Amino acid sequence: MAKKVETSVEEKLRALFDLQLIDSRIDQIRSIRGELPLEVEDLENEIAGLNKRLESYENEIKESEAGIKLEENTITTSKANHKKYETDLKKVRNNREYNAIVKEQEFQELEIKLSEKKILQYNETIESKSSVINELKDKIKDLKSHLKNKKLELEEILKETEKEEKTLIEKSKEFEKKIEDNLISAYKRIRSNVNNGLAIVPIERNASGGSYFTIPPQVQMEIASRQKIITDEYSGRILVDPSLAEEEMEKMKSIFS
Repeated sequence: MAKKVETSVEEKLRALFDLQLIDSRIDQIRSIRGELPLEVEDLENEIAGLNKRLESYENEIKESEAGIKLEENTITTSKANHKKYETDLKKVRNNREYNAIVKEQEFQELEIKLSEKKILQYNETIESKSSVINELKDKIKDLKSHLKNKKLELEEILKETEKEEKTLIEKSKEFEKKIEDNLISAYKRIRSNVNNGLAIVPIERNASGGSYFTIPPQVQMEIASRQKIITDEYSGRILVDPSLAEEEMEKMKSIFS
């Protein structure tokens, strides 16, 4: 790894402010996309969840249909057995044989009734699940249409911003290499702790940029001297004088154009 060249405080402040301008532009590009990527992801997850439910209901219907076939076979077998026992009754030689055959017939009749009850339950399941499946399919169709529109919307935004964002990310890495590691760490920490991502700001109307707390004249003079890195005691942001900020904003226009 190439060793970072030792630079003056002013050069460090300029490099940090340049990095902030680049990162702020990246933030701006990402804010243009807004919630669209999350909306697309949420829609995809919702559709996946509904498809899983749909598959589960369709499997229930398949199981019910298989169950109906099984019970129909049971009924056919039971009816055949019942008919066989009817023939056997004509050949009985005593009451014991007669009673045994009658019990077998009664058992077959109960089997038939039980199978018919199960078939009824299976049909009820098929009917109720079919209704839910139709509703789910309609909902999935609507969501897919909505997702398609959202994806097209996102693709259009990405076409407009992707190239610039990629270039700026590379520039951000390039500028980071010019700054010592402890300053980069501090810069990133401050960025993550503030709402607007501004870790280094100029003085505006005698206060830290975006703040209402006045900075004492003596501190403003120190900042303007560019001899040391000074942070705002309220927000923790690194402060630069307005002239330096204007110069760097003008210089960075060529990168953003």
